[in-house]
Order: sequence, then C-alpha cells, then structure tokens
Amino acid sequence: MEEYGVKEVNIVDIKMPFWSMVIFMVKATIAAIPAMIILTGLWFLVLAVLVSIGSMDGIFDVPN
Repeated sequence: MEEYGVKEVNIVDIKMPFWSMVIFMVKATIAAIPAMIILTGLWFLVLAVLVSIGSMDGIFDVPN
C-alpha cells in the first residue's frame, strides 16, 4: 500500500445561504434536546448505581 504525505488544509470561505444556515442551526438545537435527556438519564442511572454500592452495609467499613 502506498503512503501519502500529510497535507495542511486552510478553509477560507463557506458559501451557504443565511436562511439555510439558520434552519440548520435550529435543527441542530432541536436534535440536541433528546440527546441531553438521554445523557441526563444515563448520568442518573450511573449515580444511582454508585450510591447503592456505596450504601451497602460493611463494604467500605474501615476497622478502628
């Protein structure tokens, strides 16, 4: 397989109509709402598991 050299790319301009950009940003914002709900649910699930593990009797008892 032939190896290719790394080339640097500089983006100078993106030609996109203003209202098309606005619609894209609105859709991205709306798509982020369910993603945040799912991530929040997963976070609470992880916290619930950690709290239940931490509250088990004797699991983290240190002798005096």
